[in-house]
Amino acid sequence: MTNEVTQTPKPLSHPIVYLLLFIPYGACNGFVTVTIVYLLGRAGVSPVDIAILVSLALLPQTIKFIYAPLVDLTFSRKKWFVFASITSAISIAVLGFIPANESGMPWLKVAVVVCNFSTSLLGMAVESLMAHNTPPQELGRTAGWFQCGNLGGTGLGGGLALVIAENTTLQWLPGVVLALICLLTGIAIRYTHETVQLTSRQNRVNGVNQLTTVLTATKQAAVQIFQDIWQVAKSRLGYMGLLICFLPIGSGAAGVLFPLYADEWGANANDVAITSGVLSGLLSALGCLVGGYLCDRMDRKIAYCFCGLLMSACAAIMALAPHNLTMYYLFVLIYAFVTGMGYAAFTAVTLEAIGKGAVATKYSIFASLSNTPIAYMSLLNTHFYENSGSNAGLYSDAFMGIAGILIFLMVNRWRQHKA
Repeated sequence: MTNEVTQTPKPLSHPIVYLLLFIPYGACNGFVTVTIVYLLGRAGVSPVDIAILVSLALLPQTIKFIYAPLVDLTFSRKKWFVFASITSAISIAVLGFIPANESGMPWLKVAVVVCNFSTSLLGMAVESLMAHNTPPQELGRTAGWFQCGNLGGTGLGGGLALVIAENTTLQWLPGVVLALICLLTGIAIRYTHETVQLTSRQNRVNGVNQLTTVLTATKQAAVQIFQDIWQVAKSRLGYMGLLICFLPIGSGAAGVLFPLYADEWGANANDVAITSGVLSGLLSALGCLVGGYLCDRMDRKIAYCFCGLLMSACAAIMALAPHNLTMYYLFVLIYAFVTGMGYAAFTAVTLEAIGKGAVATKYSIFASLSNTPIAYMSLLNTHFYENSGSNAGLYSDAFMGIAGILIFLMVNRWRQHKA
């Protein structure tokens, strides 16, 4: 019996399909980091408690490599997507029913973990379908559209949800509206093509699955996964890609603090909804396309460092600029655009490094590690903001980004010299 299901090659899906499928992932993130963060700040919850909530939201994304093999070893990727799409929508709706104040914090902490666990499974299914259906010369382009869904969804989950929250007495309405949108975008799964799965679920005798055969196939697939991971880790491309994941380059962590800066810059709830929500979603999506285009025309790792340098420059100049509403709009939107470029570059670097095979597991390792600098930078920036003001938070983001770039360039030069 074979361990692979052979399939007739099918036409590749247009990258816009991955944009639609990944919107729930971004919508959950935007709902938490923009809408709920703003409402908690207005309710008087301390910035540190808010930063802890955001870090908890990142927890499932940070450890998802532990449960990623489930997607590679069990159901088809389309079935995993449908399951995760439904549970993600339910989780987002539930988040809307929890009050965004001090009394609701314990339940919010549980809900954001559950919601992000669901969207992480959804993301694995989409990432796996994307990696197996993208030719090498179009990795940047596809990565750009893919991250459009992420950051565009973040703008949707932040901007639209906050506008609804500010204009209705129905606390649950923003979450329910987002949940319905996420379910509708999931219809695009019909336009994807299933790929070879590592385990066969078609070994049957008289219509009954043989447990021994399934266990043997699963064991063989697990070995194959670890072999794939080792091949990536020991290659120069994979090694440098993994290093990028740990470094605070292009993390976009300062964006989490922008809703908390609103009063200092003279911005109200509508301004936050427009900047960190609608316009940031549009501009970050445009940045994704630009970053993807750039990555297909130069070394993808260097492109990622370049995007990180632009992000650090934006944070530093924002700190130096006058603290008024015009500057708030300008720099929040520039930061969103550059964040989109950086996210697309990271995805292109990852897709280039992992190749094919156990994609859900390998991509999840890179994506999990990439959440590490987002988490520690969010806490670090918040620490400086709470103790020394908004400028300190921005300078922290800028300085750490530049330090990460310098470390990467030195290690890259050392690896080249060693080779």
